[in-house]
Amino acid sequence: MMVALRLNRQGTKDRPFYKIVAVDSRARRDGRYIEQLGSYNPMLEGTNFTIDLAKVDAWIGNGAQPSDTVRDIIKKARKAALEA
Repeated sequence: MMVALRLNRQGTKDRPFYKIVAVDSRARRDGRYIEQLGSYNPMLEGTNFTIDLAKVDAWIGNGAQPSDTVRDIIKKARKAALEA
């Protein structure tokens, strides 16, 4: 089973909200997921995400592949953690 770290869409029409999840790569976009790692709200200005970097590191260490958007969010979270 290949595990992917990707976004799971929530919210309503024109008001998207995403969960950052670890999921079987064959599963549909909004299907069941293994574990929630954080959230992303593109409607907010400034810092619009929360993510548990310890869980992300554990999943990546076990071979999970992040999507492009999740990879960018992880980079921003690491940068913010270093500045804090």
